[in-house]
Amino acid sequence: MVALDVLGRRGALRVLWELRGESLTFRALQDASEMNPASLNTRLKELRALSIVEHTVSGYALTEHGAALMAALAPLQQWADRWAPALGATS
Repeated sequence: MVALDVLGRRGALRVLWELRGESLTFRALQDASEMNPASLNTRLKELRALSIVEHTVSGYALTEHGAALMAALAPLQQWADRWAPALGATS
């Protein structure tokens, strides 16, 4: 339940989405996620405490657990890709 609570917080999934490829510096992550610095710092602190995100020499990156979480969320993305057009929206 802790993980779902954190993932449900504003911007948490966006941070994970932006880190799905390569590591990003704080500034690059802030620009990509369109979050204010205080909110981004709070989300990163929470995600780091859960070992989902780590800070490396090249910036922030998903940990092994974070990558596994993104893989677990992939079916949800596939569902959203099929569902959104029915609403006239984009995923």
